[in-house]
Amino acid sequence: MKWLPILQETFTTSISQILDSRHKISSVLDKDGICKLLEPFGLQLAPRQIAQIVTYLELLLRWNNKINLTAIRTPEECVTRHFGESLYLSRKVELSGSLLDVGSGAGFPGLALRIVFPELAATLLEPVAKKRAFLKEVARACEFSSVEVRSERMEDFVRQENNSRFDTITARAVGRFDRLLPQALRVLSPEGRVLLWVSRAQAKSLDGFREAIRWREPIVLPLGREREIWVGNKKG
Repeated sequence: MKWLPILQETFTTSISQILDSRHKISSVLDKDGICKLLEPFGLQLAPRQIAQIVTYLELLLRWNNKINLTAIRTPEECVTRHFGESLYLSRKVELSGSLLDVGSGAGFPGLALRIVFPELAATLLEPVAKKRAFLKEVARACEFSSVEVRSERMEDFVRQENNSRFDTITARAVGRFDRLLPQALRVLSPEGRVLLWVSRAQAKSLDGFREAIRWREPIVLPLGREREIWVGNKKG
């Protein structure tokens, strides 16, 4: 029976970890906790928008235990890295019309931007079925209208929707801009905008597109000086 104390200790530790985790999550999900975490981003959010963040975050944390939506696991970092960095755009840029989000994953930035731009019509490209199911559930739970979730990869979508024109195209945590941007320009409206959440290292590869895209001064993200949003208008 020497193993019994060890088993009891292991069981007690496991229960303690679960309770600590639940307490940690519940404390962050409080609207005041979320507002405090978002303070560095200077966002002016209405109670309904905070409620949508709470709902979205609860679903993200729950689903992330079953499927790999994001490598970021802590509630605090989910608030700052995902919601804060996505919604920070609203302080610098006003969006309207139609938006195409490439490689949506857990919905950042494309779906999250519906929190601050509720009239935006969003089309989300996500080839992984489980992630598409998550995006649809968030849209339902947060009462986002005009959200379409598509299964195609960018090149297939462009081939099928060659006559579509979007006012804004967004992408975050994607690479191969040499493939993405030429495809994006084909379905971007005249003077439409490309918005890219990138690291400074990634940004170096964007200079090669200055003939087709007029880039603004990059938007430096709070809490992450090596991360930026690049905003570019289509030329001609």
